Formats: sequence, C-alpha cells, structure tokens
Amino acid sequence: MESATSLTPARAIDFDLDGTDGRRHRLADVQGAKATLVMFICNHCPYVKAVLDDIIADVRELQPLGVGAVAIMPNDTEAYPEDSFDNMRRLAEAKRFPFPYLIDRSQEVARAYGAVCTPEFFGFDAALKLRYRGRIYALRHLQRVPGAKRELFEAMAEVARSGQAPAEQFAAMGCSIKWRG
Repeated sequence: MESATSLTPARAIDFDLDGTDGRRHRLADVQGAKATLVMFICNHCPYVKAVLDDIIADVRELQPLGVGAVAIMPNDTEAYPEDSFDNMRRLAEAKRFPFPYLIDRSQEVARAYGAVCTPEFFGFDAALKLRYRGRIYALRHLQRVPGAKRELFEAMAEVARSGQAPAEQFAAMGCSIKWRG
C-alpha cells in the first residue's frame, strides 16, 4: 500500500497516439473537467478480459462526474498479434468503448508512466496531479472477490468531488507489459 503521491509519475504525461477511431489523441483531448483516468489495457490479457465490462461501466458512470478517460495499449503487437491495431479496433467497436483506445507503438508512453501491467489505472485530479494508481478491485481466480469494493470507481469519484483519493491503494494485478526485445 502506497499513496499515489509517492508514485510516479507525479503528473499526467502528454502523449500523441493513434486511436481506433481513426484520430490521433493527446492528453488534452481526453482530460476531464474534474479528473482524468489513464488506463493501460490490451486485448489478450485474461485479467483485462475479466474486468473489461466493469471498466466500461465504471467509465460511463464516471463521465457525468467530470472524469475523462483514455485506454492505451502498450504491448509488442508482433509478439502478441491479438493486440494488433486491427484487433484493438474490432474490440473497441464490439464493446462500444466510451473512451478512446490508443496504441503506444513505441512503448514510450507506458515507460513514461511507469506502467508495469495490464490492466493498470492512473487517476489524476483536475490539475493532472496523480491521485490514484492501482487496480479496479480485488480479484481472485479472475473473478471479483465477493463483496470487494469498487476501488477504482470510488477513488475516481472522490478525486472528481474533492481532488483527493483514498490513502489506501492497492497495486494493479495483471499481465506484465510485453516489451519489445
């Protein structure tokens, strides 16, 4: 357990990446009025697959609170073809993502954020200061632990309301980012 303020990056880092919607996106394009959620996800990871519908639902519920969101796919697509840009586009369309889904071909954005796995969530306040870094909720055997708090949702709703997040935060758990050799 660490507070978000002790984690890197201290502030959101700009990016300029291709989206599955055919447009390029920068941080300013996805920034919310009260908070911004930067998610590192991919297509192939069983952890992402297990929580993807909840990610989508949480983002839809957070948007009216002034939370902007973006998902970035950082993996090596040659080694993991399920994460290819075409497959990203198909997934975003099939699931009707309420956020841009971007590809980090150079992996520079994931490195700049210090992302280590998918899914991993970085929550920033209105001034783009990091307030939350962690998981969506507790998982066991790729299932939500019965009675588990909606950690990501509750943290981002609090950031949107007060600019603060819970002191107790748990590291993300998932598949390691597939870095190029």
